[in-house]
Amino acid sequence: MNAIVVTIGDEILIGQIIDTNSTWLATELHSLDIQVVKMISIPDTKEAIVHTLAQATEQVDLVITTGGLGATKDDITKKSIASFLGLEMYFDEGVHEHITALYKKFNRTLTDTIRAQCYMPEGVQVLKNIMGTAPGMLFRHRKSCIVSMPGVPYEMKWIFEHSLVPELMKNKSDIFLKHLTIRTIGMGETTIADKIEDITDSFPDNISIAFLPSLGTVRLRLSGRGRDEQQLESQLQSYSEKIVSRLSDIVFGYGRQTLAQALQEKYVAKSITVGTAESCTGGNISRTITSAPGASAYYMGSVVAYDYNLKTSLLNVSEEILNTYGAVSEETVVAMVKGGLKLLKTEVVVAVSGIAGPAGGTPDKPVGTIWLACGDKNKIQTKKLQLSKDRDKNIIYTTNVALNMLRKYIDAE
Repeated sequence: MNAIVVTIGDEILIGQIIDTNSTWLATELHSLDIQVVKMISIPDTKEAIVHTLAQATEQVDLVITTGGLGATKDDITKKSIASFLGLEMYFDEGVHEHITALYKKFNRTLTDTIRAQCYMPEGVQVLKNIMGTAPGMLFRHRKSCIVSMPGVPYEMKWIFEHSLVPELMKNKSDIFLKHLTIRTIGMGETTIADKIEDITDSFPDNISIAFLPSLGTVRLRLSGRGRDEQQLESQLQSYSEKIVSRLSDIVFGYGRQTLAQALQEKYVAKSITVGTAESCTGGNISRTITSAPGASAYYMGSVVAYDYNLKTSLLNVSEEILNTYGAVSEETVVAMVKGGLKLLKTEVVVAVSGIAGPAGGTPDKPVGTIWLACGDKNKIQTKKLQLSKDRDKNIIYTTNVALNMLRKYIDAE
């Protein structure tokens, strides 16, 4: 089964809010072996909605819209769908009872504007929504299904999981679509592609690979289609094992696993504690590590020492080092690791100091010059980066390199 996801709302098109619904829906639909072939964002107009539905229903089996459902005047999705399908509106008593009970629960008065939500297109299959007043809607149109849900993420997710999925499973295709993702760090996509070219060249027609690069990381997504689910999963697993064997030193996880989660598993398993000493990343390494629930089992804390004085007073970086070599130097980050080990009382520290940009560079240390160090009381390894003038990218890339240094440390243990 193929699907198109349509987000409706001017607030998305003008950048007022970020469309997270499409990403979430694509992930969930994939788990149901439904392939999203297109994502579209359109304005709150009848013309745009009708035009999009007319095109989408000719292309796929399932069209899912989010947004434009509610009690305000700009919520016109319901009437637009009714117009597209040539349906009249009727007053739905079930929806009215649900909204009345919800308003009574919170001691609120049911207004005429809210009552307008009780009018539904004829022939609709109402999708229950206990998280809000606007129900979801399911229509069957020729060979396609049209689903409309509110744009509020927690309402949309509840309707999808509890009301829509059971309906989708009734029409489940016998063609399975499976993905297996290998997560890597520390090597570019073209280099990776070259290293495993003989493996990918041996793929049968139903198996493919996509290289999905980010700042310092690359996801390798293996995809397969077939009628035998177990055979398909076995195929993907077999090719995955061959690729991982070839790339073992840069593979840190699978599926949705983050680098922070992978680090946590390894450090907790070996009972080794970690701290961070940051300058140019401004605490982003710490934030990334603690984004994984349970990080306190191994991560003790951080010092964000932007100023020379704090590097000296908190991390015991000597004035001689700072005056001789500067804050952005190998000598300084090594001293930051040593000072961090004493201050934070951890077994491992990763430290970083650099010029993130877009200004602040010098001829001998241009913007994007960043030094990192990682180690314990016995051994400290260092690394120098020469990045761009884009501050945000430099911080993210440096964070990933720092986490990778921690990964290599624990793997060497």
